[in-house]
Amino acid sequence: MGIHDGKNVHGMHVVHDGPREAPPLVLIHGSGASGSSWGPVVPALAGRYHVIRIDLPGHGRSAPAASYDVPEQAAGLAAALDELGLRPVTVAGHSSGGYIATALAEQRPDLVGSLALISSGPSPDALLPQPVLLRVLIAPPLGPFLWRVRSDAMLRRGVTAVCNRPVDVPDDLVAEVRGIGYRTFRTVLRQNGAYIAERSLPARLTALGVPVLVVFGTADRRWDPSSAHHYDTVPNARVEQLPDVGHFPMLEAPEETGELLLRFAAAGR
Repeated sequence: MGIHDGKNVHGMHVVHDGPREAPPLVLIHGSGASGSSWGPVVPALAGRYHVIRIDLPGHGRSAPAASYDVPEQAAGLAAALDELGLRPVTVAGHSSGGYIATALAEQRPDLVGSLALISSGPSPDALLPQPVLLRVLIAPPLGPFLWRVRSDAMLRRGVTAVCNRPVDVPDDLVAEVRGIGYRTFRTVLRQNGAYIAERSLPARLTALGVPVLVVFGTADRRWDPSSAHHYDTVPNARVEQLPDVGHFPMLEAPEETGELLLRFAAAGR
């Protein structure tokens, strides 16, 4: 289904699904993942939309970058969308992908018609204590060593550690996560935290005034699920919570997640 372009666009690997003449829907993955994390929801979306999955710098098939500052990544994404001739687009971001999506709308309101944020923590105080496996993988002194010797089984456990429902982690996602460097991941996490510490996501969205869909699992293990209601203050925002779903709604509840995105994208047309 996906068509790998064979080249990166402004340093970002792009995969297209669905008819090119359909309205564009851009999907942005979170930290330590890749565009393949959206795989289970793509078939439903590609029936009605031109789905564009982006691998952010240093992730998936995209080359590393000199900087992982959120606004700079958004600027690179804007350049890629300009080259592809896409506007206006609906942009959906998972977890910290929601920060890139929001920064893109801040910089280029001409590009973004609406935003969907899935499991995107609103501010640093909403972050939960992380699963032990993730803490060990990230923190020195063991982190750099364990990162180098990660097995496929460990990578799958890293994904499922923040899920609440049983999931089959796509093989291509495992392969692409393996290529993410330790320093890249640490830097990305630090820059993501700086972006929402400077100004919360609800405050940023309120200033934008674009239609927003917020999706949270009620059993998210990375961000406090109740923090979804911090977005209730955002004009033009609709908050949806998925029962018994953890941090990866695209993997844990692909049908429900896909249907929410379809309805939201259709409403903005």
